[in-house]
Amino acid sequence: MNGVIQCGYCRLEHLTIKRVGYVCCSRCHSVIPIQTCEVTNCTNILKNRTQKDVQLQKTRSSSLNHYTYRNGNLGSTSGSAEYKAMASQRPKASFTILNACPRSIPAARVGKRALICGVSYKKQKYKLRGTLTDVYNIKQLLLNRYHFPEHEIRVLTEENTPDRLPTKANMEESLRWLVAGSKPGDSLVFYFSGHGLRQHDFDNDELDGFDETLCPVDFKTEGMILDNDINTMIVKPLIKGVTLHAIIDACHSGTILDLEYLYDLKGRKWLNNIPPSGAKKCTRGGRAICFSACRDDEMATDSNAFTKKGMSGVMTHCFIQAILSKPKLTYFELLNSVRETILETFASRCISSKLIDKLLYRKLSQEPQLSSSEMFDAENTKFIL
Repeated sequence: MNGVIQCGYCRLEHLTIKRVGYVCCSRCHSVIPIQTCEVTNCTNILKNRTQKDVQLQKTRSSSLNHYTYRNGNLGSTSGSAEYKAMASQRPKASFTILNACPRSIPAARVGKRALICGVSYKKQKYKLRGTLTDVYNIKQLLLNRYHFPEHEIRVLTEENTPDRLPTKANMEESLRWLVAGSKPGDSLVFYFSGHGLRQHDFDNDELDGFDETLCPVDFKTEGMILDNDINTMIVKPLIKGVTLHAIIDACHSGTILDLEYLYDLKGRKWLNNIPPSGAKKCTRGGRAICFSACRDDEMATDSNAFTKKGMSGVMTHCFIQAILSKPKLTYFELLNSVRETILETFASRCISSKLIDKLLYRKLSQEPQLSSSEMFDAENTKFIL
């Protein structure tokens, strides 16, 4: 018997020809036993769907077979330990049986969306050499580990067309795009690799007296993007059931989303980061979580300590490696792993950072941070995007 089913994990529609059997999702590779299936006479529709699924399966398989992290670089090693580990962790999912008639099939909604920004400042004095590597590796992580659909990932770099350059206007428009139309159950990701700065806070909503900022490629002429504005654009609109993760590899990024709670790793507790002014920085019921490269008063770095082939962001590299090394780690374990790896790297390798040497003349330190719009059990909650 033929019927159309919908993957409960990634929402892709599939065809099964067995009343009892198993279905493997061609997008996220979830496997689940199918007990029943509705009968349909829409033979031509099902044939077209079958051909489309076969093509998706070939495309997905090709992508996975060429994916691995080797010291932050991509290599063609389908038999690598990292690839096998990823393949073995394919998620289980439920399926919803749908009527195969086109008029009764609801529009599929994936529920995952990501914005990835990498700014190299290549035509400016203090350019960064690791951001493109970071962008590529993060995108591959979202595609292959967390099964984000590629058409729902927007990438802004200086290698793109004008409408996809990481300018202030494009970044702000893309931040609004990220949360627009989000629904309960959606998972959103904002990643930024580039320069971050801070400036005096005149609104009395910062405990340290400084606003944190992100620097788009045209920040010298158009200005920076303030943490207040980031909070307004992607934190406050979050409705109940929507989760946003921000991963920010930039200097002074500890509280870049102005979230109300900051995690104390040593004390294993949440600290209050509510604005002294009483300004509302909360969501509309959703949850926003941010992993940032360092405290608000620290600098983040690029490094070639992990590979001789090129630079990469220290925090980004450690973040990805922690996830690949342990598939089901908690938020506490992820933060702790990233911090320990960074400390070990600083202690054993020479970190290349001309910008810090020229501007600060001080000992390098970088302590990744975890902040959230609400308190939760970081030690027992599994990290998932």
